[in-house]
Amino acid sequence: MEGGSDQAEPSSATVPAVGPERRRPESHLDPVAWVTTRDGVRIAAYDFGGAGRDLILLHATGFCAAVLAPLAAQLIDRHHCWAIDLRAHGRSEPPSNADFHWSGFADDVTSTIEQLGLDHPLAFGHSCGGAAVVLAEEARPGTFAALYCFEPVILIEAQPAVAVAQNPLSIGALRRRETFPSAEDAFVNFSVKPPFSELDPEVLRLYVEEALCVIPEAEGGDGRAVRLRCRREDEAAIYAQGASHGAFAGLPAVACPVTLACGAHTDTFGPSYLDIEADRLRQARVEVLPRLGHFGPLEDPVAVGRSVSRGFPESGTPGS
Repeated sequence: MEGGSDQAEPSSATVPAVGPERRRPESHLDPVAWVTTRDGVRIAAYDFGGAGRDLILLHATGFCAAVLAPLAAQLIDRHHCWAIDLRAHGRSEPPSNADFHWSGFADDVTSTIEQLGLDHPLAFGHSCGGAAVVLAEEARPGTFAALYCFEPVILIEAQPAVAVAQNPLSIGALRRRETFPSAEDAFVNFSVKPPFSELDPEVLRLYVEEALCVIPEAEGGDGRAVRLRCRREDEAAIYAQGASHGAFAGLPAVACPVTLACGAHTDTFGPSYLDIEADRLRQARVEVLPRLGHFGPLEDPVAVGRSVSRGFPESGTPGS
């Protein structure tokens, strides 16, 4: 694992073009392009491969694109899968002004679609990623052919952003352990602590390999010690803005088909909550996946992959 500054960064000339000539990286865990958003944030974009209609996948807060690779593996027979590290996650930069209003995540998504030349793609979003694709569609209607959102963070009543010290999730993020003596130590630590202990083993391995980086010697690293790429202060600031983006009010303007999914064992955005959101959408269906919780796409990528395929039949509209 190496920090983002050590990665070979494709120039703007190597951004893949539409069609079969799209350049593939040596590994689907290497960025295929670096996207610059409208507010100047550099975003790492990944090509997970596949054949068929373009599908962009967006991760949850605190994670990174790599953890969705096992889900993409279930979909590449029908879709060309792409993913990005949202701002301040993975190899992507944080905003220089430290403003984490969630409209920035929508900018990450729409800027990527533009600069990769994706034409009316499908989108999958988990948690924060689900809110990001909805916000992107609300900001630019017609961006997507259809959406699949697994427990998107969309509150029924928008609330003003709160101070980090007043948000329980932010407080928890600030308490998160950020450094480990080695990647092996990090894996052992996460493997026994919920929610990470509930993740698919391959997802957890990818999280440790890609959501953490080796601490540079210039910062006291010894060549083995690692730290979270998503710094806990940034994660805390993201949570503090999570209730203020107002995506719920804009749901009636979303014209494309939307699948809203949740885990049957979720403790956050369950069926009754999603039903309320579905009633405000023009074309929506709700699906409840048994045995899964809020982190369902990372717990069982196979089951969620089947659900996504039901939501995205070849026509690009939700299935029955």
